[in-house]
Amino acid sequence: MLLGDDIISEHAALLKRMIEVRETHGGSVVALMEVEPEQVSLYGCARIEKTAEEDVVVVNDLVEKPPQEQAPSRWAIIGRYICDPAVFDVLRDTPPGRGGEIQLTDALRELARRKPDDGGPVYGVLFRGQRYDTGNKADYLRTVVEFACERPELAAELLPWLREFVAKHDTTPAAPDGGRSAD
Repeated sequence: MLLGDDIISEHAALLKRMIEVRETHGGSVVALMEVEPEQVSLYGCARIEKTAEEDVVVVNDLVEKPPQEQAPSRWAIIGRYICDPAVFDVLRDTPPGRGGEIQLTDALRELARRKPDDGGPVYGVLFRGQRYDTGNKADYLRTVVEFACERPELAAELLPWLREFVAKHDTTPAAPDGGRSAD
């Protein structure tokens, strides 16, 4: 499952790595990214245990949008999930949680406690690449522009327009040498 407000370039190969972990270990697999302490309340956060693989952890517990002081770590679930089919039965029995909604995080928390023959455990792939939060309006716009500029068929038309647009809207005062002031 890919959440639409989290964009990660295909070049990062995160989903490919998650599929490898699922094929090797079974269970469910989530993408985790370390966030700043003041951001943990915006995400589901995981308590993790290292494995022999540098980028793979076992998820022992999950908390949906915890207050900073109650977060099990700074490792937040970002919008990539590979769920064991057992998650559907767990979701049917999961009561509404944070925000009065049935939370996938709560179902994964249950699966994290289970044995492999019962839908568990849950693994995390630690992602340290670039992620775009398109739930944030400015990030959404940066994402669209950056991804468009990476595509030659779009960049050829977009970049000249973008340069002209920026020059027309640039309010930075001119420096005495004719360039732009650094302030």
